[in-house]
Amino acid sequence: MAKVVIMGAGVSGHTACSFLKKWLGDEHEVVVVTPNSKWNWIPSNIWVGVGQMSSEDVTFDLKPIYDKVGISYKQAKAISIHPEGGEKDTSAYITIEYTKESRKGETEIITYDYLINATGPKLNFAATEGLGPDAGHTVSVCTHEHATHAANELAKVIEKMKKGEKQKLLIGTGHGMCTCQGAAFEYTFNVEHEIDRAGVRDKADITYISNEYELGDFGVGGMHIKKGGYITSGKVFTESLFTERGVNWITRAHVNKVEKGKVYYETLDGQNHEIEFDFAMLIPPFSGVGLKAYNKDGEDITDTIFAPNGFLKVDADYTPKAYEEWSIEDWPKTYQNPTYKNIFATGIAFAPPHLISKPMKSPNGTPINPTPPRTGMPSGIIGKTVAKSIRDMILDGASEPTHKISMGEMGAACVASAGKGIFNGTAASLTMYPVVPDYNKYPDFGRDLCYTSGEIGLAGHWIKHILHYMFLYKAKLKPGWTLIPE
Repeated sequence: MAKVVIMGAGVSGHTACSFLKKWLGDEHEVVVVTPNSKWNWIPSNIWVGVGQMSSEDVTFDLKPIYDKVGISYKQAKAISIHPEGGEKDTSAYITIEYTKESRKGETEIITYDYLINATGPKLNFAATEGLGPDAGHTVSVCTHEHATHAANELAKVIEKMKKGEKQKLLIGTGHGMCTCQGAAFEYTFNVEHEIDRAGVRDKADITYISNEYELGDFGVGGMHIKKGGYITSGKVFTESLFTERGVNWITRAHVNKVEKGKVYYETLDGQNHEIEFDFAMLIPPFSGVGLKAYNKDGEDITDTIFAPNGFLKVDADYTPKAYEEWSIEDWPKTYQNPTYKNIFATGIAFAPPHLISKPMKSPNGTPINPTPPRTGMPSGIIGKTVAKSIRDMILDGASEPTHKISMGEMGAACVASAGKGIFNGTAASLTMYPVVPDYNKYPDFGRDLCYTSGEIGLAGHWIKHILHYMFLYKAKLKPGWTLIPE
């Protein structure tokens, strides 16, 4: 019997463990370790954050699902990886610490034959002084709990506007090295939509602040769209929406401090600025969750397995290069750790080889550029690809990963909400191929414009609404779940 341990049960981890259990059956063991008791469909957190959905609408309990299909579930966080075992035990193992109340703080060792790191990111609010809902002065929509809190704070602001008070709202990224600009974009326009629906749009001054060089970058170097025989840049597409909705924007910005009602930021030209707010939702930067690694002698080998940002090294080319020398060939295909071949990483947990957007620094040496997104559709595809390889290694005795997928050869679709409503909602429906631009194959724009598109309208909202229920159905492993694509 082989034993596969998956650390994390987000989109990529849940996808990997679900398929592995289906393929491996009861003859092999699949174990999931996650500190969360609930699965969260994160793309809909922006609707929770404006009060259009509740936490219950975007989550479900993991244990009943895993019990139903025979997946061992441990509500705990992974602490360390021991890929060579210990001095007296040569079996590879991880150490975990339970977060479930009945066993909180208790530690345990779990051996494995194959390990998938799907932990996702640490929400690194501490990288910016005063950032975040817990120890800071801003709200967040990164978790369903955060989004619920954001909705409550937004409701207070709307009530003040209804009483005639003007309010300043600031939404965007809270650090110069953030990713997930898409979530900030969505939340900006959902907030604008709710304020307009409340009849107090004239009382709101809404500003979007981002580390993007220009609007529409989204951490993928921007994109171009071919429609009606014309080619339009993502910058024009995005700026048009901001202008139409009366939303101000600040780009090339690194937020370095937040005080109550005030944000301090540096721009790419090296100048320092400040802006006041009554309500602020700023996405934090991401880092690895802080896993440690040790060899059989107990020596720390964390730097061998993990990159400096805490994400797991995989089959990527991490050689330092000039921006002009980067290539899609640098990007991983199997997501296998090069040192320990039975360890893989999926989703945000793998270390990207380089930025996709051009790296930038201010004259003060401050990096101000988006880091690569690895969420949503790519996470699910990578999770399933890794699961296929491990399946073949276990069932067919394959010595190397049998399935490959690179973000330089992968397309992606995104439906970005710009306001929820069956009759007056809108969303931007975007597709791109490939995610990482390939300027050798597509020298003009880095992507195939036949498969790179963008359109905004009511139909997009309906699609996003349908996808919400479809992916929850899939994640609950209901009949026919495998037919729904990642």
